[in-house]
Amino acid sequence: MTSCRLRPKRLRPWYAGLTMAVLLSCTGCKGIPGTSFSEWWRQGFKVGPEYCEPAAPMSPQWIDADDQRVTDGFPAVADWWNQFDDPLLNGLVQSAYRQNISLREAGMRVLEVRAQRGIAVGGLFPQAQSLDAQFSRTQLSGSIANDLSTALPDFSRDFNDWSVSGNLSWELDFWGRFRRSIEAAEARLDASVEEYDDVLTSLVAEVASTYVRIRTLQQKLAYAKQSVELQRGSLKIAESRYVNGAVTQVDVEQAKLVLSRTEALIPQLNAGIRKENNQLCVLLGIPTTDLLPGLGDAPIPKAPVNVALGVPAEMLRRRPDVRRAEREVAAQSARIGVAVAELYPSFSLNGSIGYQSAQLDRLFVPASNVGVIAPTINWDVLNYGRLKNNVRVHQARMQQAALAYQDTVLRANREAEDGITDFLNSHNATLHLKDSVAAAERSSELLMIQYKQGAIGYNRVFTVQDILVQQQQVYATAQGDIALGLIQIYRALGGGWQIRFGAGSEAPVTAEMIDPTEPIEAIEPAPVPQADVAS
Repeated sequence: MTSCRLRPKRLRPWYAGLTMAVLLSCTGCKGIPGTSFSEWWRQGFKVGPEYCEPAAPMSPQWIDADDQRVTDGFPAVADWWNQFDDPLLNGLVQSAYRQNISLREAGMRVLEVRAQRGIAVGGLFPQAQSLDAQFSRTQLSGSIANDLSTALPDFSRDFNDWSVSGNLSWELDFWGRFRRSIEAAEARLDASVEEYDDVLTSLVAEVASTYVRIRTLQQKLAYAKQSVELQRGSLKIAESRYVNGAVTQVDVEQAKLVLSRTEALIPQLNAGIRKENNQLCVLLGIPTTDLLPGLGDAPIPKAPVNVALGVPAEMLRRRPDVRRAEREVAAQSARIGVAVAELYPSFSLNGSIGYQSAQLDRLFVPASNVGVIAPTINWDVLNYGRLKNNVRVHQARMQQAALAYQDTVLRANREAEDGITDFLNSHNATLHLKDSVAAAERSSELLMIQYKQGAIGYNRVFTVQDILVQQQQVYATAQGDIALGLIQIYRALGGGWQIRFGAGSEAPVTAEMIDPTEPIEAIEPAPVPQADVAS
């Protein structure tokens, strides 16, 4: 084997350094960062680019920053659902955090990537090692032309071979290929943790949104039932006046029309409540069941009038999806270094040491010692075009990741602005809708008095009662939109994942803090918290 003729002891440090400089300067990798000798030296003997976080476009302030309800104080995003002061909502959030299956699936992905990082770290050490032990008994033929037994009477055709050896093959990380692989694995691990937190952020927001939608539908249902009772009374009055000959049958039919239309809302609203109930069960990680007895009837969660937002740039460090996108860029940058390292020769040290003997009792004596050392150099020069294009592939992927990161930042900014405008304008709308509902209720009462007295026909009563139903439904929707807008704001600001550290904690994120190894079968569905015991 030609590699066995290498004589490393004759190489001098200056000669090795000069050789490396020549190799780096003669590769012809123009346009590929991290391929010069100076860069290799400055970067701690690693080729490839040094990572630099890409720029992210971000608005300097919120569009509605001048609104007096928007403050620039630090938002309480860690446990933002407590602002609704609803014990049931708090209990549902905690139950979903403990039991949601999608969240546990994301946690398992963290464990997977953590193990992959361990594999990458192992590349720094001898990549192949083995311990071998062997026994063989060989018998030579006595019927060949050069049979030694005829020339040597004492020669035995049978002999044993006992051997024990340890073997290794170690490719030195001369160009930083393995260290770059570790960098990529660590960045990917960070990205998987951020992905977990992104799922958690979405989960908390979706639980709160589903709960708000249930309360909104319940409020709409209560309004519809109130209107049904009112319209049934109106129908009785119209029927009584028709029997007495005071009005025509048209009044009765109009009363039936508006009543039937309002009654049709009730099954529609019940269907909506059931669907939201089923969605909440999935979020809680429990089989579909009726949660309404435990939830009971309660008003729509009331959001505060003012909201603290901080500055838009804070989302860059708070939103998990933004941080995940940035870590993907870092991982891809390190993969470029891995690809660049393949342009250069690899230096490996292969060796074996052990004992070999024909007798077992003499296996471990000094005379039975055997060994071999074989330094090797491998340079894939005939595939240079393929290797250089592989570098370009990873460079293009890094640019894609950087653009995806910038797009994620833009979308985060938009989502926050959407939540702000929904929150503020829903507040404004409820003020007018509240007056509208009150006016419609009062108008309905006055018109019914006038209708009983025969001062007006039923047309005006019909119109106002129909408007009242519509305004009540819209008013309930606007009330729910205030809470949903606030939820969207905190979701866009990256709030909710901090529940892993306890209320209000902003501790650093590490992969070791996620341990979703408890089997799903071992989790018993948590009961829906009751208002009088939840905290």
